[in-house]
This record gives sequence, structure tokens and C-alpha cells, in this order.
Amino acid sequence: MSLRIPVVAIVGPTAVGKTSASLLLAERLGAEIISVDSRQVYRYLDVGTDKVSVSTRRRVIHHMIDVADPDQTFSAADFVMGCTDAVDRIRSRGRTPLLVGGTPFFFEAFFGGMLSSELPKSEEMRRELEEIASEQGATTLHSMLRSVDPVSADRLHENDIRRVVRALEICRLTGDSVDEAWEKRTKLGDHQRYDVLYLGLRRERRLLFESIDRRVGEQFASGFVEEVEWLLSNGYDERFPSMQGFGYKDIVDHLGGRCSREEAAERDARQTKAFSRRQVTWFRKFSPIVWYDTDDYAVDVIIDAMEGEALHHLGR
Repeated sequence: MSLRIPVVAIVGPTAVGKTSASLLLAERLGAEIISVDSRQVYRYLDVGTDKVSVSTRRRVIHHMIDVADPDQTFSAADFVMGCTDAVDRIRSRGRTPLLVGGTPFFFEAFFGGMLSSELPKSEEMRRELEEIASEQGATTLHSMLRSVDPVSADRLHENDIRRVVRALEICRLTGDSVDEAWEKRTKLGDHQRYDVLYLGLRRERRLLFESIDRRVGEQFASGFVEEVEWLLSNGYDERFPSMQGFGYKDIVDHLGGRCSREEAAERDARQTKAFSRRQVTWFRKFSPIVWYDTDDYAVDVIIDAMEGEALHHLGR
């Protein structure tokens, strides 16, 4: 019999329905949700990250939301430490931890032992940084590195995109400078501690893209631009990783007169769709995983099936 702690996680691409499914499943399981989202960790980034409302969080307790200010760098190492603490506290109260989100490298860090004696890698993050270099230029990428690791920035030429990307990848995953990460190289957490069952949601690409378009439209109609205006007025600008996310950087460009509101929304939707394709590819590698097609089954049927799988895995 396994001595590992059984836990359940809901994964899937952006706009597939993870949030609504997780709330229903959490109430059935007596669970508290741990958000596995690299942007929801930041305070004040609410509209553009689709955080659940405060009233919803009173009904179903959420963890790992609003744990860092936008001018902080929140690393995978920070997530592992925070998530480990959350799991322990939830279980100590006789509740069930339910991990929910769409950030593959956070799941990898927590369950996959990514933060081991070797310096961590994340294909997802690397592609995201390469896209920033492609769309915004090598100078922007180099400036991002300088804000978190000036020593490495001095060492690397801004046109050496491959090494600049790698340095940023290490900084974001470990929370340290490259030199500090090399000095530490200690293992964080114990990926052998947990026995995870992944419950995956998926949707036919055309329908998923339609959902993304709707979500972006709703965000822009619900104060997304005003949210970014407020962040900029308080000094939280594009220097910080929190403001490099889809939509945020595009609205910064719009407010700076570099593109129209409509162009910002279109860029946001396009980048989110590209990211969703990468999410699907990445989550296919997760195991063990049970997939549910949201196109083929009603929500209550999917939740019933998820509940059965979860209860069996949890030994209840």
C-alpha cells in the first residue's frame, strides 16, 4: 500500500471550464482549492486573470491567490513552498486539497521534482519568453533580465537571446539570480510525497477558441483597461514579470498610444489561443490522467464522473 498522500488536480487549457468544474467538485468533496496559476498569485491583477470573486472564495476557500505584489518576482520555488504549506494546512483540518489551474510548470515543479539538484527547465516558459523577444524585441527581453538579475544582464549581450531566455527561465523558476541558483542547487519539496490523480478537461479547438474570444471580450468590457491604468498609475509597469502576461502588456501598449484598444484585444486573444495549444500539448504528458470532453457531456455528468474517480483515488 502506498504511503504517499493522495491528491487530486484539475488541469486543462485556458477557457475550457476548469473554474466552474472545480467549484462544483470542491463542494462535493469537502475540498479547498489551490490555484495553480502563475498570474493569479499577484494582487490587483483581477480582471485579466479571471480570479474568482471574493464571495465565491468565502463559499469555497482558495489558496495561492493574491500572495505577491505585482513588483515581485514569483518563482516556481515560491509556488512549491506555498503549495506545500497549503496542502499541509488543508489536510490538518480534515479537508481535501484540490489543485486547479493551467500553469504546467507549476504542476511540474510541485509533483515532478523539477526543482532538483540540476537547474530547472520549463519548455512552456522558454517559449513564452521567446515569443516576447519575437514580438517586443531583444531589448525588452534583456531589460526584463536586468530587473531581476543585473549581474547576468551585464554578462550577456541583449542579442544573445538564447542565453538571455535561459537566464530569465532560471530566475523565474528559482526566484534567485543565476549565480545564486548555481550556488544553492538544493532540492525543494519532495515529489515522492504525493500520489496525484489528474482530471483533465478538453474541448474541440474551434469551440475552445470561441470561448477564448468571448472571455477576452468580456474582460475588455468589464474593466480590464481600467485595471491596467490603475496598475500603471501605482508604478506597476512593464518592467515587472507580472505585467508581461497576455492582455496586460497589450493594454500597456494601447495606453501608450502604440496600438488601438481593438488591436490590444485581438493580440490578447491571439496569444491566448497560441498558449492554449501549448497547454494541451503539455498536459497530454501528465500521468495518470483521466480526460473529459466538455463538448460531448453535460457538466453534471462530468462532475459525477470526476467525483467517482476522485473518491476512489482518495480511498473514500
